[in-house]
This record gives sequence, structure tokens and C-alpha cells, in this order.
Amino acid sequence: MSDATPENVTRTQLPGDDEAVLMIPPGDVEDPEVSIVIPAMNEEAVVGEFLDWCREGIAKAGVAAEVLIIDSSTDRTPDIALAKGARVLKTPCRGLGRAYQDATPIIRGRYVILGDADCTYDFRELAPFLLKFRSHHQFIMGSRFKGTIEAGAMPALHRFFGTPLTNFLLNLIYGSRFSDIHCGMRGITLAALKAMNIRSQSWEYASEMVVKSVRMKLDTVEVPVKFYKDRHGRVSHHKRVGWFSPWHAGWINLRAMLIYGADFFVMKPGAVLLAVGLVLTLGLSAGPLTLSGVTFSLNTMWLGATLSIIGLQSIFLGCMAETLYDPTGHAKRRWLKVFPYTPTIVAAGLLFCVGLALGVNFAAAYMGAGFTVFAGNIHTNHLAVTGLVAIVLSFLTFVSTLLLHAIAAYAPDDGAKE
Repeated sequence: MSDATPENVTRTQLPGDDEAVLMIPPGDVEDPEVSIVIPAMNEEAVVGEFLDWCREGIAKAGVAAEVLIIDSSTDRTPDIALAKGARVLKTPCRGLGRAYQDATPIIRGRYVILGDADCTYDFRELAPFLLKFRSHHQFIMGSRFKGTIEAGAMPALHRFFGTPLTNFLLNLIYGSRFSDIHCGMRGITLAALKAMNIRSQSWEYASEMVVKSVRMKLDTVEVPVKFYKDRHGRVSHHKRVGWFSPWHAGWINLRAMLIYGADFFVMKPGAVLLAVGLVLTLGLSAGPLTLSGVTFSLNTMWLGATLSIIGLQSIFLGCMAETLYDPTGHAKRRWLKVFPYTPTIVAAGLLFCVGLALGVNFAAAYMGAGFTVFAGNIHTNHLAVTGLVAIVLSFLTFVSTLLLHAIAAYAPDDGAKE
């Protein structure tokens, strides 16, 4: 318990934010190894007990730790937190994700543990997180499904439908193996948190953080956690807002998964479309082909042309997306190596020349036939389609290479991996 009073609490205006004030109680811990960072809004009924849990967990783990409450309350939450020895960052109500963004510059611990102030997660059990941190893990996800869930703590719709479905989708898109992506209790090194550069303002920060941990190739592990139902008399934030709130939170989390995983929907499908398209187009360049009584000709070539164009553009879009998403710069270096500027531009130019030559060949034959439809040399028609495809693919390659290198010029090149 701190002897904090309005007179002996230190107040500091945060640089660059005239709406945020850091309040430091007397006896503040020096040089913490761990920072427990908790957004809170109108939690006066439970925040005192929560901070007692934190102190118990800190003592059991034998670690120097600070508790930082990001507060946007209109009740006594900040006063209770200060009296319990926590630092309080007073901010307007700007969203859950924004709360973590506000807190990041003033976090002092090398390791950061995130969670809620409502006593639904058991912060008396911090030692498993410290053990993983000291084993050089950088991102630690709590898992309620590997731990325990108190009866009534999670609605059946969330437990058996919503959470398993979004877990499955995220793991499918990103090739990960998380069991509980919505768990609010999680740990991350401060270096990795800063490198993530979280942008989400609201609930979707949770998915953005998980996705970026995969993009950054952080050393990640899960630990079982205990999840309790709300204390008697406390109403959850979703219930305060209304029945639509959890659906909105689920939708914006799904949106974050899809936005940061756009390359999943274009990269591999694009490679398949390009391969199939080229087989159809090049395979029929010499003329019609009959297989098992079925003749494949110009219509099939146009299908192949369409697939080729969509496929190549999709591949380049995937490269650009990965370059934008990856905070470590690995994707940027990989794709610049695959598509180096000068060789790729030269290749695009040569492909354009081949396509142009085939087009000129068709135009000459057309003029030679008196500008009328001619069927004397059907191979010329097929080669003309191949030429048009070559011209379009060369243009896409040229423009996409310029865009890829432009994006790479502004993409990060180093992610902090401490």
C-alpha cells in the first residue's frame, strides 16, 4: 500500500500529448525488470483487489516490477491505483489499442505483461511468464483453453464458436498454432512491442499483435492461464456498451486478420493461376490442339491469357503486401533479391519485344490478306494472342517492379529482436 496523496503524487505531462498525464506515487520502484501494463476504465469495484493480485504475483516471482495503469475513468479507479502503488497514465477514452500506444513510450521494464484490471485473469501467477521470458521467448500468449475457464466466465457462443473459428482462420492464414488468440493476458519484450508499432485503436489490437508476432518471427510460446467470471456487481465493458459490442469486437478483429494477411489470398493462388494460364497459352501457341475429341483453340487461349495476367498481378501484389507488413525487413530483402531492378526491367523489355514482334507478324499477315479475316495460317492468330499476353505481362512486370522497389524504399529494414 502506498501513502499516495494528491500532494505527494508526481504529475508529468507527456511530451507531444497535452491530454496525457503520468502520475507517479511515492516509493515508486526503481529500474523494474517487468512492467505490468493495464488499461482501465471505471473499475473502482475491482482494481484494488487486482493490484493486490499483482503484488502477490510479483512477490512470488521474485522480480522487480512496476504496475502501469492507463486510466480513462470517471470514478475513483486512478486514486485507488495510486494508493496501491501503481503508476497511472491518465488519458481520455481513446480505445484499448490506443491505450497501449500511449503507454509504450513510458514503459520501463525489459519485459511487458498485458491484461485487464477486472480480476478475470489471475495475475497472482506471473512466474510462468517470467520463466518463458528468461528462456529468451519474445512473445508469450496466455491460453485459457490450455488453462482453466471458470463456469460462466465465457459465453458458450464465444467458447465453442467465435473463438475456435477465429483461431482456425488466423492459424490457416498465417501458418501459426495459437490456441487462444483472444486471450487478454499476454507478454512481450519491450523491444518487440516497440518494433511492432501497433496501429489499431480499439479491440482489434489483439489480433494485430498476434499477426505481427508471426510476421516478425518472434520466438513465441503459450502458457496456461486461469480465467474467472466477473466479480459480483461488476458489469463487463461489452455489456455496458450493449449486445452489439462483442459482435463489433469480433468483426474488427477479423478485419485486422484479413487486412494484415492479404498476401495469403493472392500469393499462392496467383502462382497457380499464372502457371495454369501459361500452360494453356503457350501450349496452344502453335495452333489448335485436339484431345479425346475435344478441340482447344483461341477461346482456350484467351482463358489462359486472363489467368496469366491475373496470376502475375496477384504475385506482385503479394510481394508488395509482404514487404509492407514485415517489420523485420526480411520480406523486403527476399523480394528485392527475386526481382532485382535492372535484370527484371531488362527481362520485361525483352518480353515486350517478343510480344511486339508477334503482333507485327500478325499485322503484316492481316495487311497481306487485304485487311480481311484470313484463315490461311491459323498459327499466326494463335501467335498473336501469345504476343498480346507477352506485352501485357511485360507491362505488369515493369510497373510492379517500380512499385515494389518504391515500397521497399520506405519499408522498415530492422525489427528489434531482443
